[in-house]
Amino acid sequence: MDAMIPGVEHDEQRTDRSAILMMLAYVEAECRRLGVTEAAQHAAQAASILSPSVMGAAPRRPKASVPVPLVPVH
Repeated sequence: MDAMIPGVEHDEQRTDRSAILMMLAYVEAECRRLGVTEAAQHAAQAASILSPSVMGAAPRRPKASVPVPLVPVH
């Protein structure tokens, strides 16, 4: 039935891209939190490649890292 509704495929692709961008943002943030800056930069680069050119780039945090203690929260 989805094939009969125009634009459904486009909406699904946009939703998939949005989900992938959210996952990459999460991966980037976690990598930065863990201090793995090179991996965070790769995730950010992948997100920038997938980002639609119509939208402006999301503001990035400064490259200066803030030390985060790796203490278990639980």
